Amino acid sequence: MDLKTITLSVCEIARQAGQYIESERKRFVEDRVERKRSHDYVSYVDKGSERFIVEQTRLLLPEAGFVTEEGSATYGNEQYFWVIDPLDGTTNFIHQYAPYCVSIALCRGREVLLGVVYDVTAHECFYAWQGGGAWCNGQRISVSKTALDDALLCIQLPYDYKAYGPVAQHLINSFYGRVASIRMMGSAAMALCYVAAGRLDAYMECYIGQWDFMAGALLVKEAGGTVTDYDGNQFFMKGNSVVASNGLFHEDILRELPNATAND
Repeated sequence: MDLKTITLSVCEIARQAGQYIESERKRFVEDRVERKRSHDYVSYVDKGSERFIVEQTRLLLPEAGFVTEEGSATYGNEQYFWVIDPLDGTTNFIHQYAPYCVSIALCRGREVLLGVVYDVTAHECFYAWQGGGAWCNGQRISVSKTALDDALLCIQLPYDYKAYGPVAQHLINSFYGRVASIRMMGSAAMALCYVAAGRLDAYMECYIGQWDFMAGALLVKEAGGTVTDYDGNQFFMKGNSVVASNGLFHEDILRELPNATAND
């Protein structure tokens, strides 16, 4: 399998999906937003983007299954499978607040073979394939060399606020004042891309789906960074948590997490 060629084809699919999202944003009607659960939204744009991505990636690899956020295709234990988030950052999209993006990964077992994330708002395409490095719009990217004291961290707030609220408070209390600053982006996929590109130095979040972080996780690893779950496991594909960093202070972050997740 020529992963580079497939990755570049997926980049074009992601760009086209991004163009659809961008055009729909101009005439977006909030009345057509659905609530999946408290503070977790989906729109017709998410669904339209996903249908397009599924159709196009199926042409690339007919034998592959699908793990998709909106359920327009299914996984039946195929050797290869696509993991698709057709619009990561839907709440941002609804409020016209950047960033929001398309995220597509191809996996085999516990391996992420390629990952593509297209930032609709900045027209940036981040992509990586196994062993091929990490890229953005044709330029090689790499994680930062920033130490913890000067780090810019991203600590997201997922929808499950009752479970994660104490965790978030603990993490903010642990790192606020120890690092340069803390940010929240509203898109897991974009946060991971920013770690890969050295714009953020670390990111952590729990209670998220595979589609949120699979492509971005490969980008961080191929950019020279470290990715684990909250327990420090490198095989995190079946879990719902992710910690990504430039690798220089990953253990410092993990040391704060056991107390933070004690009540999970």
